[in-house]
Amino acid sequence: MSRLPILALAAMALVLTSCAKQADITQITVQRIFGECRSAGAGARNPDGECEIITGLLDQFQRENPDIRLKVNIAAWPGYDQLSAQFAAGDPPDLVTMHMSAISDYQSRGLIEPMGPGLESVGVDPAAFTRAAREGVTKNGQVWGLPFDNWAPLWHVNLNQFRQAGLVRDGQPILPTSADELLIQARQFKAATGKPYLVQAMANETASYTRNLYTWLMTQDAAFFPDPKHIKLTTPEAHRIVALLKQMYDENLTTKDQDYPAATSGFMNGDGGVYLVGTWMIGTFEAESHTPGRPLSNGYAVMPYPRLFGTRDAAYVDGHAWVVPHRERTPAQRAAVYRLVRFLADHDYDWSRTGHLPAMQAVIDSPRFKALPHRQAIAPLATIGQTLPPQVQRQFAIQDIIGDEMASAITGRKPIDTALADAERRVNDLLFHLL
Repeated sequence: MSRLPILALAAMALVLTSCAKQADITQITVQRIFGECRSAGAGARNPDGECEIITGLLDQFQRENPDIRLKVNIAAWPGYDQLSAQFAAGDPPDLVTMHMSAISDYQSRGLIEPMGPGLESVGVDPAAFTRAAREGVTKNGQVWGLPFDNWAPLWHVNLNQFRQAGLVRDGQPILPTSADELLIQARQFKAATGKPYLVQAMANETASYTRNLYTWLMTQDAAFFPDPKHIKLTTPEAHRIVALLKQMYDENLTTKDQDYPAATSGFMNGDGGVYLVGTWMIGTFEAESHTPGRPLSNGYAVMPYPRLFGTRDAAYVDGHAWVVPHRERTPAQRAAVYRLVRFLADHDYDWSRTGHLPAMQAVIDSPRFKALPHRQAIAPLATIGQTLPPQVQRQFAIQDIIGDEMASAITGRKPIDTALADAERRVNDLLFHLL
C-alpha cells in the first residue's frame, strides 16, 4: 500500500475520533448577573464578592464535569432586558439567575418551567429550603426555581460614632424600638457627632424607600396587597412610616442628594451612623473594619431593621434564584442543567460568603456559617423574612413607582396623603393593564 492512502486513513480516523469526543460533550447556556471580574487584577478582587464566587463556582463545575460545556453569558444587572430579547428571538438560556420578585412575571406567561420534578430527579428537596427561600420560589403550589439566597435591607452601623454618641451597650449598638425613640436617638447622635444619623442613597435608589415601607407595613401586619391586582397605601399604617422618614429629612438627620456610590463611600468615610443598604455589603464593610485608621476600623456592626411600628417581627426580603426557561432541550441537556442545579444547591455555603442569607436551612444551622462575621445577627431573617404575595407581578416597576412618590412626600414636593394616593392609583393602574 502506498504511503498516501495510509496517511489519508489516519487523518480520517483522527477526524472520526474527534467527532466522537465532541458528541460526548453536552453544551448548555448559563446566564447570570453579578458582573465580570476576570479582567480585574488579583489585588482588585474580593474573595467574598458575588462575581468572584459565582465565577469560581462555575469554573469548578466545568472542571469536575468535563462532559458538559458551559456557555456563560454575563448580563448587565438586573438582566431582564437581555432575557426578554432572548425570549423574543426564541433562544433563551438553559439556566438563568432571576430575582424571586420577578419570577411571577415569567411564570404567569409560561416562559419558565416548574422545577419540582427536575429537583427531585437530582435529590434536591424543597423541604430543605429555608421558609423565606421556599416562599420566594413557590407559586400556585409549584416550585419554579432553585433558591440561591435571600437578601434584605439591613442597618449597617458605624459603632465608633455610636460610641461617641453614647449609643453602645456591651459592645452592641443601642437601636430604637419605636419611631419616637428613633428621633430621640438620631438627635442625640447628631448633637454628639455633628453627623446625620442615617446614610441613604436618595438620588437614584428610591426603591429603597419602598423596601423600608414594606418592612414596617409587615411589622404592623398590614394587608397592603389585599389581592395580587390591588395595593392599598392610603392607610394610617403607611402614613406614619412616611411621616417618620420625612421628619428625619426635615431635621437633617439623614444624608441628602447622594447616589448609591456616594452614599456607600460616604458611610465608609464616616459621613453618618447607619447606612440602609443590603446584605451584599457586609463583606466590604467588614474588610473596612479591619483597615487601620479608617472610620469603621474596629467599629462595624450590622443587624436587621429594628421594629419601630407594630408588634410583629417581620422584614421584607427578596432573593436570587435559578430558573429554567422553556425551550427545546435534548435529554442530555436537561440532565446537564439539573446536574448544575444540584451542584449550586450543594455549594450554598460558598455563596453565603457574599453576605446573602443561605437558601438551605442546613447551611443556616451550620457552625461554619455561624462562624462567618455577623451572620448570627442576621440569621433571624431566614425565619422572619417575608416576600410579597407570590402572584404579584411587576414588582420591580411597583418598587420604582412607590419609591418615586415617597421621595416626593419626604422631600416636601407633595403632601404625604397625596403621594400615597398617587402611588396607590399608579400601581393599581399598572396591575389593571397587565396582559
